Amino acid sequence: MRRGGTSRAWAGAFAVPLVAVLLAGPAATGCGAAGSGHAGRTPSAGADGGRTTPPSPRVTSDEDLCTKLVGHWSREVLNGRTYGDYQSMGLSGGQYDVLREVVDSARAAQRQGAADVGRLIDREAREGCVEWYRAGGPDKGPWR
Repeated sequence: MRRGGTSRAWAGAFAVPLVAVLLAGPAATGCGAAGSGHAGRTPSAGADGGRTTPPSPRVTSDEDLCTKLVGHWSREVLNGRTYGDYQSMGLSGGQYDVLREVVDSARAAQRQGAADVGRLIDREAREGCVEWYRAGGPDKGPWR
Protein backbone atom coordinates (compact mmCIF):
# COMPACT_ATOMS: atom_id res chain seq x y z
CA MET A 1 0.00 0.00 0.00
CA ARG A 2 1.17 3.48 -0.76
CA ARG A 3 2.07 5.85 1.98
CA GLY A 4 -0.47 8.52 0.89
CA GLY A 5 -3.30 6.01 0.58
CA THR A 6 -3.49 5.35 4.30
CA SER A 7 -3.94 8.99 5.22
CA ARG A 8 -6.61 9.43 2.55
CA ALA A 9 -8.52 6.45 3.89
CA TRP A 10 -8.45 7.86 7.42
CA ALA A 11 -9.44 11.31 6.20
CA GLY A 12 -12.39 9.86 4.31
CA ALA A 13 -13.50 7.82 7.32
CA PHE A 14 -13.69 10.93 9.54
CA ALA A 15 -14.96 13.42 6.98
CA VAL A 16 -18.55 12.14 6.87
CA PRO A 17 -19.12 11.96 10.66
CA LEU A 18 -17.45 15.34 11.16
CA VAL A 19 -19.63 16.98 8.52
CA ALA A 20 -22.73 15.37 10.08
CA VAL A 21 -21.88 16.73 13.53
CA LEU A 22 -21.19 20.20 12.19
CA LEU A 23 -24.44 20.26 10.21
CA ALA A 24 -26.55 18.91 13.08
CA GLY A 25 -24.92 21.41 15.46
CA PRO A 26 -27.14 22.47 18.36
CA ALA A 27 -29.85 19.93 17.62
CA ALA A 28 -27.44 17.04 18.12
CA THR A 29 -25.75 18.48 21.18
CA GLY A 30 -28.87 19.73 22.98
CA CYS A 31 -27.80 23.37 22.90
CA GLY A 32 -30.23 26.17 22.20
CA ALA A 33 -29.77 28.78 19.53
CA ALA A 34 -26.82 31.06 19.97
CA GLY A 35 -27.67 33.86 22.37
CA SER A 36 -30.99 32.32 23.43
CA GLY A 37 -29.77 31.65 26.97
CA HIS A 38 -31.88 28.51 27.12
CA ALA A 39 -29.33 25.81 26.19
CA GLY A 40 -31.88 23.21 25.18
CA ARG A 41 -34.37 23.93 27.97
CA THR A 42 -38.04 24.21 27.17
CA PRO A 43 -40.78 25.66 29.33
CA SER A 44 -42.72 23.08 31.27
CA ALA A 45 -46.35 22.43 30.57
CA GLY A 46 -48.82 23.76 33.10
CA ALA A 47 -51.83 21.91 34.46
CA ASP A 48 -53.94 23.10 31.53
CA GLY A 49 -51.33 21.93 29.00
CA GLY A 50 -50.18 25.48 28.30
CA ARG A 51 -46.63 26.61 28.73
CA THR A 52 -45.54 28.24 31.95
CA THR A 53 -42.66 30.63 32.33
CA PRO A 54 -40.33 30.80 35.28
CA PRO A 55 -41.14 33.54 37.81
CA SER A 56 -39.39 36.86 37.47
CA PRO A 57 -36.71 37.63 40.03
CA ARG A 58 -37.94 39.66 42.98
CA VAL A 59 -36.65 43.20 42.96
CA THR A 60 -35.91 44.83 46.30
CA SER A 61 -36.57 48.56 46.40
CA ASP A 62 -33.86 50.94 47.53
CA GLU A 63 -35.89 51.82 50.62
CA ASP A 64 -36.39 48.16 51.56
CA LEU A 65 -32.71 47.35 51.14
CA CYS A 66 -31.71 50.41 53.17
CA THR A 67 -34.19 49.46 55.90
CA LYS A 68 -32.83 45.92 56.13
CA LEU A 69 -29.22 47.07 56.24
CA VAL A 70 -29.82 49.86 58.76
CA GLY A 71 -31.96 47.60 60.96
CA HIS A 72 -29.37 44.83 60.95
CA TRP A 73 -26.40 47.06 61.69
CA SER A 74 -28.31 49.06 64.30
CA ARG A 75 -28.80 45.85 66.28
CA GLU A 76 -25.13 44.96 65.84
CA VAL A 77 -24.02 48.39 67.07
CA LEU A 78 -26.35 48.20 70.08
CA ASN A 79 -24.91 44.79 70.98
CA GLY A 80 -21.34 46.07 70.63
CA ARG A 81 -20.49 43.73 67.73
CA THR A 82 -19.16 46.30 65.29
CA TYR A 83 -16.59 49.04 65.21
CA GLY A 84 -18.67 51.51 63.21
CA ASP A 85 -16.94 51.65 59.83
CA TYR A 86 -19.84 52.32 57.48
CA GLN A 87 -17.97 51.08 54.42
CA SER A 88 -17.32 47.67 55.97
CA MET A 89 -21.05 47.49 56.74
CA GLY A 90 -21.85 48.11 53.07
CA LEU A 91 -23.57 51.40 53.85
CA SER A 92 -23.36 54.72 52.09
CA GLY A 93 -22.70 57.88 54.06
CA GLY A 94 -26.41 58.77 54.02
CA GLN A 95 -27.44 55.30 55.20
CA TYR A 96 -24.89 55.58 57.98
CA ASP A 97 -26.44 58.89 59.04
CA VAL A 98 -29.81 57.11 59.27
CA LEU A 99 -28.16 54.30 61.27
CA ARG A 100 -26.67 56.75 63.78
CA GLU A 101 -30.05 58.38 64.35
CA VAL A 102 -31.72 54.99 64.79
CA VAL A 103 -29.04 53.81 67.25
CA ASP A 104 -29.31 57.04 69.26
CA SER A 105 -33.10 56.60 69.54
CA ALA A 106 -32.75 52.92 70.44
CA ARG A 107 -30.17 53.66 73.17
CA ALA A 108 -32.44 56.33 74.64
CA ALA A 109 -35.35 53.87 74.60
CA GLN A 110 -33.21 51.21 76.30
CA ARG A 111 -32.25 53.65 79.05
CA GLN A 112 -35.93 54.40 79.61
CA GLY A 113 -36.68 50.68 79.89
CA ALA A 114 -38.55 50.21 76.60
CA ALA A 115 -39.72 46.63 76.21
CA ASP A 116 -39.41 46.24 72.43
CA VAL A 117 -36.46 48.16 71.04
CA GLY A 118 -36.44 45.94 67.93
CA ARG A 119 -39.75 47.35 66.72
CA LEU A 120 -38.47 50.87 67.33
CA ILE A 121 -35.37 50.08 65.25
CA ASP A 122 -37.46 48.65 62.42
CA ARG A 123 -39.88 51.60 62.41
CA GLU A 124 -37.22 54.30 62.59
CA ALA A 125 -34.99 52.57 60.03
CA ARG A 126 -37.94 52.45 57.62
CA GLU A 127 -38.87 56.09 58.24
CA GLY A 128 -35.28 57.28 57.95
CA CYS A 129 -34.61 55.36 54.75
CA VAL A 130 -37.84 56.46 53.10
CA GLU A 131 -37.07 60.08 53.99
CA TRP A 132 -33.48 59.78 52.81
CA TYR A 133 -34.51 58.42 49.41
CA ARG A 134 -37.31 60.97 49.15
CA ALA A 135 -34.70 63.70 49.62
CA GLY A 136 -32.57 62.34 46.80
CA GLY A 137 -30.79 59.31 48.23
CA PRO A 138 -27.24 58.50 47.22
CA ASP A 139 -27.25 60.85 44.23
CA LYS A 140 -27.58 63.99 46.35
CA GLY A 141 -24.37 65.47 47.68
CA PRO A 142 -20.85 64.09 47.93
CA TRP A 143 -20.23 60.70 49.56
CA ARG A 144 -23.94 59.99 49.79
